[in-house]
Amino acid sequence: MRGHEIEQLIKLLGRLPGFGPRSARRIALHLLREPQARLVPLARALDHAAQAVKTCTTCGNLDTSDPCHICTDPVRDRSVVCVVETVGDLWALERAGVHRGVYQVLGGTLSPLAGIGPEDLNIASLLDRLECGGVREVILALGATVEGATTMHWLMDKLSQYEGVTVSRVAQGVPVGGALDVLDDGTLAAALGARRPA
Repeated sequence: MRGHEIEQLIKLLGRLPGFGPRSARRIALHLLREPQARLVPLARALDHAAQAVKTCTTCGNLDTSDPCHICTDPVRDRSVVCVVETVGDLWALERAGVHRGVYQVLGGTLSPLAGIGPEDLNIASLLDRLECGGVREVILALGATVEGATTMHWLMDKLSQYEGVTVSRVAQGVPVGGALDVLDDGTLAAALGARRPA
């Protein structure tokens, strides 16, 4: 048997995405083998992050400053706003280095079955940006799910009232290095539907 503290550590680790009970036990054991070198620095970093990290009131990103470093970066093109579902999506686009504009993190997608409506998402600050002017394009980079498509259509309808603002969406379809015979029907249909001249 393990002590209460160890069980609590395993239980908390097991709640993290991608960790099951077995992974949580393995990580806990790894941390506890050298607590001064592994567990204590991790605990300090977690505590520091809990105190320092804030949600950006402009875009919804997580950072140690509000507004975040992306929103205050003078090199960013503030006229192009990329709308994403989660901070993880924003971080993925930043890691890829493919967007030099700013972002809007919705914090999820519309889901009537789950009771998530427009008022539950971070849409108001996006509309505030558009009201202030200066935005020429909104890129909808939402997931290829039913909820993502529902949110995208709702946003396209809402954003159509802003003159001079182009609304675009990320392309969907065949991934780089992907073979057609292993893709699902929905991905193939999206790829053919989004075709462009060669």
